[in-house]
Amino acid sequence: MNVDSTKTMTKLIQDPHGVREEREKVLEVAIGREVRAYRKQKGMTVAELSRLTDLSIGMLSKIENGNTSPSLTTLQALANALSVPLTAFFKGFEEHREAVHTKAGEGLEIERAGTRAGHHYDLLGHIGSNNSGVIVEPYLITLNTEADTFQTFQHEGIEMIYMLEGKVGYMHGNAHYTLEAGDTLFFDADAPHGPEDLIELPARYLSVICYPQRS
Repeated sequence: MNVDSTKTMTKLIQDPHGVREEREKVLEVAIGREVRAYRKQKGMTVAELSRLTDLSIGMLSKIENGNTSPSLTTLQALANALSVPLTAFFKGFEEHREAVHTKAGEGLEIERAGTRAGHHYDLLGHIGSNNSGVIVEPYLITLNTEADTFQTFQHEGIEMIYMLEGKVGYMHGNAHYTLEAGDTLFFDADAPHGPEDLIELPARYLSVICYPQRS
């Protein structure tokens, strides 16, 4: 079933342009944010936490706002009161965030299962060691003038296609879509899918696949 293409304005919950305050890079601020988050998670007021830790409400306020550097003894008291390991307060401080930069023409050429003649796949990056539990793989796919159509792909996860040039008829499940430059298709990759009608070649499109990380 095709989704109505009429443009509508939708308010997103997450601001794609939002940034965290620069001060989050400061250890005291990172600790304070974690203390506040765990306290609220426990449904605990500052006054209740004060009684459990023998720390004044004023001191707790300074800690949560990143305005003081708590001692290890203070952090241990907070950890005991909130029933979390002491190291939990440091997890937001300078966590490793991966980024992969692939220069033009330097993508890793690969052969995916089911690849046919005239289908060229460049893997542009791979991130799967973060804490999200999700693996993300972006591909630049080129179908040249000798490209074959083929039996469809089917794999776990979700996939997004963004057409760069050319025109193809793309099948997903029982639905058929005509994709040309500027078009996007976002779908459940567990359904059979793939280009079945090569209308204008060469065709190039970005394919971004996301699937669960297996331990």
